[in-house]
Amino acid sequence: MKNLKRLGFAAFLTMAGATVMTAQDKVETTVSADVVNQYVWRGINLGEASLQPTLGVSYKGLSLSAWGSTELSNFGHDKEFDFTLAYTTGGFNIGITDYWFSGTGTEGNGRYFKYNSHSTNHVFEGNIGYDFGPLSLQWYTNFAGCDYKGDGKHAYSSYVELNVPFNLGGLGWDATVGAVPFEDSGVYGNCDGFAVTNISLKASKDVKITDSFSVPVFAQVIGNPHDQKAYFVCGFTLIP
Repeated sequence: MKNLKRLGFAAFLTMAGATVMTAQDKVETTVSADVVNQYVWRGINLGEASLQPTLGVSYKGLSLSAWGSTELSNFGHDKEFDFTLAYTTGGFNIGITDYWFSGTGTEGNGRYFKYNSHSTNHVFEGNIGYDFGPLSLQWYTNFAGCDYKGDGKHAYSSYVELNVPFNLGGLGWDATVGAVPFEDSGVYGNCDGFAVTNISLKASKDVKITDSFSVPVFAQVIGNPHDQKAYFVCGFTLIP
């Protein structure tokens, strides 16, 4: 009986080890860089021609990624550096992002490790969403960091976005509508109530360079009805 238990325990350890090895084999990493003629985020212009690198790792639906943006024409201008922790299962996703801006003109004076809410250059945002297949819906809300109204109270600035992907003429397309549901802190253009800030149409295609290397190229038309602005963004992605 004891030998049987030992054999069973040994078999359990063997299977557990095999499971761990299989799980480790499923760890995925990402490294890439976008080059864009203009940095437009949720219908808001945040910079001119920019380099935007991404580095990430994911495991069983859990992912951690770093993303940044630096203007190519003005390296001394404000820079952005974000971390996102997210979890996806099926069509459901949830995540937290730490946005940081070098913000030379803000109270934080570009100090990364300064987290006092009223003088930090960090903004913390939570998001939740669901991909239904034909369309996806996302909700984003700032819950901490530098996101205050004029009266000094937290604004909890939020943004909701509907996206519809489709294929047409050999290209992959995304039609997007985004809106601010209530008064924000100014991050979305000082909306004093519900406002549509992003209507966009994006097309993308992989351009084959060699038999083993291709470059995703994209173009996007963006309109911001609230700010009465329109943008045309184009760029490409470098993936090793």
